[in-house]
Amino acid sequence: MFARSAIALALVAAASLAHADAKVLKKVAPEYPNEAVKKSITAGSVRAKMTIAGDGKVSGVEVVEAEPKRVFDRAAVDALSQWRFEGTGAPQTHEVKLVFKSED
Repeated sequence: MFARSAIALALVAAASLAHADAKVLKKVAPEYPNEAVKKSITAGSVRAKMTIAGDGKVSGVEVVEAEPKRVFDRAAVDALSQWRFEGTGAPQTHEVKLVFKSED
């Protein structure tokens, strides 16, 4: 089996209520899904909106757009759920785009 890894290449501008961009303290890279490897899918992307609690923990992740659909969604949600932001004391949202590319 080929060794594959996911690369988060692009971050899209953040939308965080009336606040400045959320400051990321910890990023977790997504794993390249086995389903994509089995289907010979070599690239894709997921745009997701994270809801961030006042303490900086991600409390929810919503997939806004994915290409191809439903291939990279779970990997993106699993990884983004582990991200941590600087706490602001107030809930906020942050939107990112993860770009997946397979590497042999």
